[in-house]
Amino acid sequence: MSLPLPSPEQLHASERLVQHIQSEIENSGGWIPFARYMELALYTPGLGYYSGGSAKFGAGGDFVTAPQISPLFGRVLAQQFAEALKQTGGGILELGAGTGLLAAQILSEFRTLEVKAPYSILEVSAELRARQQETLKSITSSQPVWLDTLPEKFTGLIFGNEVLDALPVHLVHWTRNGPLERGVAIHASGFTWEDRLVTDPLLLEKARDLNLPDSYVSEINLAAPALVKSLAERLENGLLLFIDYGFGRSAYYHPQRHMGTLRAHYRHHALDDPFHLPGLCDLTAHVDFTAVADAGLDSGLAICGYTTQANFLMAGGITRMLAETPPDSAANYLPLSTGVQKLLSPAEMGELFKVIGMCKSTACPSGFSLGDQRHRL
Repeated sequence: MSLPLPSPEQLHASERLVQHIQSEIENSGGWIPFARYMELALYTPGLGYYSGGSAKFGAGGDFVTAPQISPLFGRVLAQQFAEALKQTGGGILELGAGTGLLAAQILSEFRTLEVKAPYSILEVSAELRARQQETLKSITSSQPVWLDTLPEKFTGLIFGNEVLDALPVHLVHWTRNGPLERGVAIHASGFTWEDRLVTDPLLLEKARDLNLPDSYVSEINLAAPALVKSLAERLENGLLLFIDYGFGRSAYYHPQRHMGTLRAHYRHHALDDPFHLPGLCDLTAHVDFTAVADAGLDSGLAICGYTTQANFLMAGGITRMLAETPPDSAANYLPLSTGVQKLLSPAEMGELFKVIGMCKSTACPSGFSLGDQRHRL
């Protein structure tokens, strides 16, 4: 496979990040957990994938997200969010807003629906925050507020689209002598894998509970449940909603998935090598939605909905919205139709992407009325 070459400036930035990670490995006794490597590769200020200046989204980046595929995605979410806000009052908090395009779509639909609610964005990347502000500067009626930390208390709806998959994951190698943590060391040719005993008590407990066969390698995400618990503590009345690709636990740790789900994404190519051009590649792992649901339940939330993206969007009226554009207006209809097909198709995003809703003192919106899959958690 021939991959596009980075520019000299990009290559220099990647080399600086490699040196930074190597320095941390050396200072940590020659080894760091993969979760720490992933955190450094994605979030090192000025050099990490999400905190550097490289293009990430769209045709010129490394992947395409649902809001870029169709503006109807944001319209459906806005109408579902409006339902939730009628019950709870309060506002919207978006976690990791990407380019800001989804926020723009939601706020535009809110104006049409005459919904007035505070809209906040929590974004850890200064570079992406600047990009979001550029995207949203034309929206004057409901200009979002950017937060540096989670609010102490919140009422309304908190959501994240493709946020959980970007949280750092631990890699575990199950062996006949018990689970080992797979981490990163330095070799003459660069970074290399090295397994060590699991020292984190929580990670060891989770790995033992899974009880996977010898030679199985996969991810355990401790950050996603921790995030859910933190959000649940702050949510007084409202809904948590996450959209991402992943499975319930039995499918996540299926025998055929014995090498895990970790991937690097570079210029629309999926790679198995997470050490390829650090800082220029996105690193992701599928979401274990059972772990997310368990964290919500343990924190006093109800799992009010879990379904596929296709079911959620269809229940939310995306085909009705598509029908509002006359089919004989090919220049307008065909791009919308193609986008909706990608969002709904089982071969594209429709089945792999899931939507989970966890609520406190309120009910889930109507988007969860079709194809309930909570039994798969």
